[in-house]
Amino acid sequence: MLKIFFSSEDIARTRVASAADPVWELILSLHLLQGRTHDPVMSGWRRDVYRGLRRENQAGQQRLLFALNPPRGYFPDFLTPSQGSRGLDAGLDAIRSTPARLLHRDLSVLATENALPSTAGALARGEPEVLRQLTDSMRQYQSVALGPYWDRVEAAVEADRIRRARALLDGGAEGLLASLRPAVRYSAGVLEVLDYPYSRELHLGDRGLTLIPSFFCSRTPVALFDPDLPPVLVYPVDRLGGLTPAPGEGAGTAPAIGQGGGREALAALLGRTRANVLEVVDEGCSTGEVARRLHISAAAASQHATVLRNAGLLVSQRDRNTVRHTLTPLGRAMLHQ
Repeated sequence: MLKIFFSSEDIARTRVASAADPVWELILSLHLLQGRTHDPVMSGWRRDVYRGLRRENQAGQQRLLFALNPPRGYFPDFLTPSQGSRGLDAGLDAIRSTPARLLHRDLSVLATENALPSTAGALARGEPEVLRQLTDSMRQYQSVALGPYWDRVEAAVEADRIRRARALLDGGAEGLLASLRPAVRYSAGVLEVLDYPYSRELHLGDRGLTLIPSFFCSRTPVALFDPDLPPVLVYPVDRLGGLTPAPGEGAGTAPAIGQGGGREALAALLGRTRANVLEVVDEGCSTGEVARRLHISAAAASQHATVLRNAGLLVSQRDRNTVRHTLTPLGRAMLHQ
């Protein structure tokens, strides 16, 4: 079990990351890819990723990257720098700039339970060429394993952020922490990660905690090994509609909807009521709110939401007895084109 101890200052400084972190998602997807899962949605993703890596002849180039990320247990902190919150490029730049002493420390810990390839020795010494090859392999892997699915990852994370925002509004920061059940338990200034693989304590020391919602985090929340690094807790989000490539290979571009675009063209494509549903859902709302605002029945609102969800334009998430809907990046692009 992991126990995280909060002071009143830590409570005040706790926040949720502003978006999906591409470096954390990359690393955690590697763990999920190599593990065993009975989830048919993720099994299909694993099959497609392995097929894509073979097609791109990347399997050999990924050997060190895969070795650094075993499916269970410890993995190096230097692979998930805080700069990753600013984007993949910033995260990879930070990895290439990791001091040799930190590389040596992290890889020494990893080597106690895992066999590493010969290139790990050069990496531990901080040789620039090996660091460059590692980050190149991360970028290549990302293009196959995450790129085609990134719209769905972002949509699931954004839906979770809306859920946490409501928990914060209803119960303050303590309500936010309590909303992470059942993976964690919060009481009297202590957050307990129940299924954590090691027994350890983390004292935040008035630094606060950054909560990072993650699509590829599998069941148990993850924290950094080094207690001196800025404290984070990466936790799993609901995967909502699953993991299928977005239209256009996940490039995030909306299809053309007619000459001149605009809401009239969107209504002509989807039908006026469904176009109105997209507009209402833009800031996130429940099925009941859609029905009230559009003066339609709850059953009709649910049916329209189902059609739009199946088309990849919105995602839905159940919170107790309420189903809340949020636009995907594709849905938002269509609405605001």
